[in-house]
Amino acid sequence: MTTQALLDAREVTVRFGGLTAVDAVNTVFEAGELVGIIGPNGAGKTTFFNAISGVTKPTSGRLLVNGRDLSGQGPHRFAASGLARTFQTPRVFGDMRVRDNIDFGLKFAGRRPRKYIFWGEEASVPWALRTADSILALIGLTAQADLPASAITPSQQRLLEIGMALATRPRLLLLDEVAAGLTEAELEAMAQLIRRLRDELDLTVVWIEHAVTTLLRHVERVIVLHEGRKIADGTPSEVVRNPEVIEAYLGDEMVEEAAA
Repeated sequence: MTTQALLDAREVTVRFGGLTAVDAVNTVFEAGELVGIIGPNGAGKTTFFNAISGVTKPTSGRLLVNGRDLSGQGPHRFAASGLARTFQTPRVFGDMRVRDNIDFGLKFAGRRPRKYIFWGEEASVPWALRTADSILALIGLTAQADLPASAITPSQQRLLEIGMALATRPRLLLLDEVAAGLTEAELEAMAQLIRRLRDELDLTVVWIEHAVTTLLRHVERVIVLHEGRKIADGTPSEVVRNPEVIEAYLGDEMVEEAAA
């Protein structure tokens, strides 16, 4: 029995004037996948994320979420269909407490915690996503709950943004360079958290990252974009040996490091 794809991108193209930022990209994200997207600066990674989350309207192509055609729809329609994302620069409410940022995500989703948790849609929500406090425990920010979001570290703000995305109870989570600016230890902890979120919450996670070696260690599938085109899509071991990927992006040294 075949399962329906969570997101099916068909010939997605985004042009800005004479520049083609995303060039007829086809890809499918299935339930439970952990997928990395890599590529040089200017490869079109973030623009592709913007297109598949409704932030940027594709110039052409189709986007099907859970089988429904959302092509040309706004981000609220994608969010309502179970898609959540983060941005390269964390978007948190600095003057609000950390806990209140999570509460905003819960209310934004229109799924406020109910007194009787076994009634209605709450029954299908994982325990870890039922309340602001449970989400803070999941992402490791319980101790910071009552601090203003502006008072926590940049790496903690990245975690908070992930928590806000999780509060919308997504099925597909798009992470845009959540490891940017992190130390090696923070980077590894972030990668392990991402994998744990996928495993424990039964999420599909798609992760754009410049920290390629860390990403390749943790994801199961890698998409490579170059000049707006998809030039590879496979397991990490397949992708790092792809001649076009080596030439366009990785280089021989990177291949040796990734293989090691």
